Amino acid sequence: MEAMRAVQILNPSGEVTMPRPERTRVMCVANQKGGVGKTTTTVNLAVALALHGNRVLVVDLDPQGNASTGLNVPHHTGVPDVYDCLIDSVPLEEVAQEVEGIPNLWCVPATIDLAGAEIELVSVVARESRLARAIAAYPGHFDYVFIDCPPSLGLLTVNALVAAQEVLIPIQCEYYALEGLNQLINNINLVRKHLNPMLEVSTILLTMYDRRTRLADAVEQDVRNHFGDKVLQAVIPRNVRVSEAPSYGQSVMTYDPGSRGATSYFAAAQEIAERGVKEPVSRNG
Repeated sequence: MEAMRAVQILNPSGEVTMPRPERTRVMCVANQKGGVGKTTTTVNLAVALALHGNRVLVVDLDPQGNASTGLNVPHHTGVPDVYDCLIDSVPLEEVAQEVEGIPNLWCVPATIDLAGAEIELVSVVARESRLARAIAAYPGHFDYVFIDCPPSLGLLTVNALVAAQEVLIPIQCEYYALEGLNQLINNINLVRKHLNPMLEVSTILLTMYDRRTRLADAVEQDVRNHFGDKVLQAVIPRNVRVSEAPSYGQSVMTYDPGSRGATSYFAAAQEIAERGVKEPVSRNG
């Protein structure tokens, strides 16, 4: 069974494809709470979709550069990165790197330079829409653009929210995870009201789910009652393989494709792809 799952996820023949959206879906993966699985979710969903026929761009907007690490993309000082796009208006295509071993997947890395961008952006003209302009000016076509946000609600996250049409919120199945959620939703509503009327919370993904605890079950019920259909049926369990994969510069999809973690992220990616075809997100041309 594990071998069958691995073949299904790696898709070596390229025959199995996930539905492709009519237009580019720009998804911002946001939650100001750290350690809820934002980067892990971004990397694994991107790899799953790319392995199944979608063209995907990952924009690493976190100064820690963990998404770049997980995709094995160089992001040391001196490498052209997303900072150059935001501050110096360098075109995105000059900064995007192809991800080795994964066809149809590109990554715009983040270096430590990005840590100063929050302060430098304050004096820049149209500071909230720098990333949106960079993505809009990209000459190639992508089916998905995933933006991995830092664990804060600063200018970098605002740039991501202005650039995106959809917000994907990973929620850790623990009590504290729900506490900061109202603040995040309020910020999203503010951005929608003043900067990006097309923005909507389209997807909620439950992560680090431990079936043995009543708490995880209670959090899941709370989230499903509150957000309804926006919560994916796929739930990401606590899985050591998911945590190990980045240390090898890989996603769990390629590191251990037969594991529960890989299977869960594959199911989540499939659900996101199918929802995108059933409910095309309205947006300006």
